[in-house]
Amino acid sequence: MAGHSKWANIKHKKGKADAARGKVFSKIAKEIIVAASAGGGNVDDNIQLRALVQKAKGVSMPKDNIDRAIKKGTGELDGGQLEECVYEAYAPGGIGIVIEALTDNKNRAASEIKNVLTKNGANLAQQGAVSRSFQRKGQILISGDLVEEDTLMDLVLEAGAEDMSREDDQFEVLTAPGDYMAVANAISEAGLETVSSEITMIPDLPTAVSDKDQAGKLLKFIDLLEELDDVQNVYPSFDIDESILAELE
Repeated sequence: MAGHSKWANIKHKKGKADAARGKVFSKIAKEIIVAASAGGGNVDDNIQLRALVQKAKGVSMPKDNIDRAIKKGTGELDGGQLEECVYEAYAPGGIGIVIEALTDNKNRAASEIKNVLTKNGANLAQQGAVSRSFQRKGQILISGDLVEEDTLMDLVLEAGAEDMSREDDQFEVLTAPGDYMAVANAISEAGLETVSSEITMIPDLPTAVSDKDQAGKLLKFIDLLEELDDVQNVYPSFDIDESILAELE
């Protein structure tokens, strides 16, 4: 499980930067629209929607924005016609990347993503070639100074978590997607705030990156993909050493 928390930390820091640029609300709104369209607008009946609403609240997304996105998804408001697209690619060094997009124009999304891949020496892969090396999991990160490890372990395992580990100053809790909300609710009801909480994709065997130049190029590449309006999530299969990350910050 080493490395999962490291990448989540990168994602979390970038999430804060995205929020400053006003992008994170837009991305979450799109996810809410799709979830509400697929499973209805009632958070009690739609587990995925409930998880996304919790994610939205975690980044202080206004309630009006959340409600508007749900209504777009259920058809009560216009603007809910979005398609999900998944692209798989190999970055230089054979590092696998899964790119999830939500768009109202698949041709535009494909063109923009392919352009970023080409300019950064990456190549599209066949569907399933990369994603088969990832697992979709619920991932919850909790600051290590909020709770004793044994107490948290008992709490999350009883709620249905698959595993828990500690790395540096935080705990990482992993769940099956279907058990995510039960575990997240148990943590919330215990009065514990989370650093991040989401359903994500985690690589089975991330590639260790120990070269500073390579690490910098990979992070820049991920940034360029995530800056595209149609791109929702980028999941890379690499693990950058903490000492290198510190130098790049």
